[in-house]
Amino acid sequence: MSAPTAPRTDPWWLHGVVYQVYVRSFADSDGDGVGDLPGITSRLPYLRDLGVDALWVTPFYASPQADHGYDVSDYYAVDPLFGQLADADDLLARAHELGLRVIVDLVPNHTSSQHPWFQAALAAGPGSSERERYLFRAGRVGPDGVEQPPNNWMSRFEGPAWTRVPADPDLPGEWYLHLFDTSQPDLNWHHPDVPAEFERILRFWLDRGVDGIRIDVAHGLFKAAGLPDQRLAPGESADPGESLITQRPSHTPMWNQPEVHEVYRRWHRLLASYDGDRMAIAEAWVRDPQDLADFVRRDELQQAFNFHWLAAPWSAEAFRGVIEQTLAVVPAPTWVLGNHDVVRPVTRYGGGPLGLARWRAALLTMLALPGSAYIHQGEELGLPQVDVPRHLMQDPRANVPGRGGRDGCRVPMPWSGTKPPFGFGPGEGQPWLPQPEEWADLAVEAQTGDETSTLEWVRRVLATRRGLQDRLRDADLQIEGTPSELVLRRGPLTCHLNTGGSPVAPDRIDELLAGGEVLLCSGDEPGGADTATWILRL
Repeated sequence: MSAPTAPRTDPWWLHGVVYQVYVRSFADSDGDGVGDLPGITSRLPYLRDLGVDALWVTPFYASPQADHGYDVSDYYAVDPLFGQLADADDLLARAHELGLRVIVDLVPNHTSSQHPWFQAALAAGPGSSERERYLFRAGRVGPDGVEQPPNNWMSRFEGPAWTRVPADPDLPGEWYLHLFDTSQPDLNWHHPDVPAEFERILRFWLDRGVDGIRIDVAHGLFKAAGLPDQRLAPGESADPGESLITQRPSHTPMWNQPEVHEVYRRWHRLLASYDGDRMAIAEAWVRDPQDLADFVRRDELQQAFNFHWLAAPWSAEAFRGVIEQTLAVVPAPTWVLGNHDVVRPVTRYGGGPLGLARWRAALLTMLALPGSAYIHQGEELGLPQVDVPRHLMQDPRANVPGRGGRDGCRVPMPWSGTKPPFGFGPGEGQPWLPQPEEWADLAVEAQTGDETSTLEWVRRVLATRRGLQDRLRDADLQIEGTPSELVLRRGPLTCHLNTGGSPVAPDRIDELLAGGEVLLCSGDEPGGADTATWILRL
């Protein structure tokens, strides 16, 4: 008699659902109007009951907050705005008690200009070893005899990607590279101090118990040798507002250089030296799924966000194209519809009841796909993008012509009550970004227990997905469709998406339902306009 087969256990991240917590905007424990680590810890039971497997927390390290934490001055400390190191330990311990994993955000492309390394570089001057940790260069003389930046690269925020030091234009001085804000100087990853320091940072947080890391600007660590000008085709714009997805790598000497992959091979080995299936996910805006697949090779990172799915228009045909191209090359896809940098999907898909219906359908379709999924906080409530008054915007990109700010997707969560701050924190009045009065009906308290609410529907969806995982794990995916219909068949599950403006024919629904039952529907009835349906074959 053969021994019983041990239950199969895949890595937790392979099929998991991860909830993004934007630390400033999730929960405020002390009443200062800004979210913090104790606030997150207090709301962890909500995430457990929602049905997610893990949370990703945006940067909470010591920072001048010029870019809301993505400008780090000390990677080993918690910013006092968010708590202290003991609060991070408490968050990790409580999350693990509740069966939740924790992913923290790492920012390796740049530091804050207040980081001790950069301050030492400024003090040491040109030619110093301290400046070699960053990308300082001499300027070049333009046709008019005036000194110009070392190359034509543009910042993702505003203006040239170079700032001269000292700031007085009448004095000679080197320029430093910052692909983002002037307060975020890019590191020189060719200098041995840089990779060595980030391995120490990784070990510091892994030793404290984090389960994974999200790598900010994962495709940007290295720049092309010699820092050449960005070459543009005739009529092509260097406008940094253009999506990186559409920019060809040959035109982007600042992005996606091959040297990044050796860094991630080293990090893969470092993660593997810890128990518990530690993982890393790349924020990599790249041209196509093949470029994305390069980040998740067997000896590199475990995941990379599939922004092509996020960027797809509301179209069954477009969704099918992204799915087929992704699954052809990416072994463990990671699907995402929103985050703290993009317009919320309810608004992106049309706003109002139409946008909400489409987002619910897109979420149900996404969760039927093999792989993992990430949900941005507030999506489960159906929160729309907020039109934050310009004088109240705090994003450093808010005043960039043609770009606007990202504040509209970062407005704090509404938890309870009928007026701001809607239980976001103790006290009264608006938090750091103002909440719309009409969010009272979208608050967690208002939706909890209402079986028709978006929140309760998302809870049912996540519970159903989890219950199906054993039956779906090894199932092949078959894809069918028309320009307005997408059909995903995966083991016993069929997902039907109608992106058209009218219901599909009744006989079509009868055909899909033959021999099965409706598990979930994002709208009023299967096959309705802008509706997705899960059907389980009996």
